[in-house]
Amino acid sequence: MKQENSISFTYKEFDTEEELDPSDLELLRSARTAAGNAYAPYSHFMVGAALRLESGKIITGTNVENAAFPSGICAERNAIANAASNYPGNKPVALAVAAYSEKEHSAEPVSPCGNCRQVIAEEEFRNKKNIRIILGGKNKIRIIESGGDLLPLQFNSESLRVTPR
Repeated sequence: MKQENSISFTYKEFDTEEELDPSDLELLRSARTAAGNAYAPYSHFMVGAALRLESGKIITGTNVENAAFPSGICAERNAIANAASNYPGNKPVALAVAAYSEKEHSAEPVSPCGNCRQVIAEEEFRNKKNIRIILGGKNKIRIIESGGDLLPLQFNSESLRVTPR
């Protein structure tokens, strides 16, 4: 029997920073500051991420490019790896992402790449806790309540369990 299914999610969109909750605004501003520290001599696309942990601590990350592609790392994975390495057990609760191109803030929100979406989804699965995603552009800001929404039908450790026939 053929069955059609659908996947969708809901997100909030804001036109200005002033509409944001103060903690979301703080996180977005941290991501924008981090983007200014990115090392992107090849693409000139500088990305910053700011990860809020349960304790309230904010961890930042930037993209770091490398002439030997794909040896670089994205800002989101940089922040998550930093938190996992230095603050084990302090679960992430929110992640903001901001980008600059040629020293100008991106007009539209920039969404995490596929690799970062997988890492965010794994963090949620591992910690059994959603991570709010705040995507900041100059013209609008999007808030997604779970990183898993960005990667439906995701591969995770449950996928590795094979049921015998």
